[in-house]
Amino acid sequence: MRTLVAIPVYNEERYVARVVSSVLEYADDVLVIDDGSTDRTPALLAGLPVHVIRHAGNQGYGRSLIDAFAYAAGRGYDWVVTMDCDEQHEPARLPGFFAAQAVGGADILSGSRYIATMDAQTTPPADRRAINVAMTAEINERLGFEPALTDTFCGFKSHRVSALSKLALTECGYAFPMQLWPQVAAARLRVVEVPVKLIYKDLTRTFGGLLDDPAARLKHYRCVLHREIQRLEGRLPRAARVLLSACD
Repeated sequence: MRTLVAIPVYNEERYVARVVSSVLEYADDVLVIDDGSTDRTPALLAGLPVHVIRHAGNQGYGRSLIDAFAYAAGRGYDWVVTMDCDEQHEPARLPGFFAAQAVGGADILSGSRYIATMDAQTTPPADRRAINVAMTAEINERLGFEPALTDTFCGFKSHRVSALSKLALTECGYAFPMQLWPQVAAARLRVVEVPVKLIYKDLTRTFGGLLDDPAARLKHYRCVLHREIQRLEGRLPRAARVLLSACD
């Protein structure tokens, strides 16, 4: 069983060498998707034994994940693990994902920072936690996940590559999970949550542009989710039971 660990990065000169070196202690195949970094990230990556996809300009977090999935599929990997490069996802958790892959019974192993208490080092920014709670509740209600999901925004995940072939993902920005979950539900993929530690290292990080406004960010996420549910109407198990306008 071949597993690729994929790490999207954008201007991560502060962390990239340390994080990638730590990941290489647990994984042989590592792909870094450099989303148009303008700092020293490309130079630092050149000295590391990893595969690199480099975007000429910033295309977005979702685009980096979509490219990672295509890379894994095209090179015959069985699983692709995605994780961030800001030291909020611990490489030491990778063996837990690998073990869960071997057990079977899941198409997506989704990290959850809230499924169990794991010595949180920081408290998440209030607006991020509130949006996560609101959107996770809405996703569960509209898509009928059983058992209910507890964390729909964690990017630390392992994906069965053959299952990803059933999805048609196009959302390039931070709203990527809002397109992912309806497609996962429509394809009847099996989701198992894996506990990971809640870590926030840099509370000053921003989303950029209008998404820095929590109200605008929540509205955007709801619009993307609603549009995807509308597009998949008839394929979703429970979405029609909850009628919400796109931006309520």
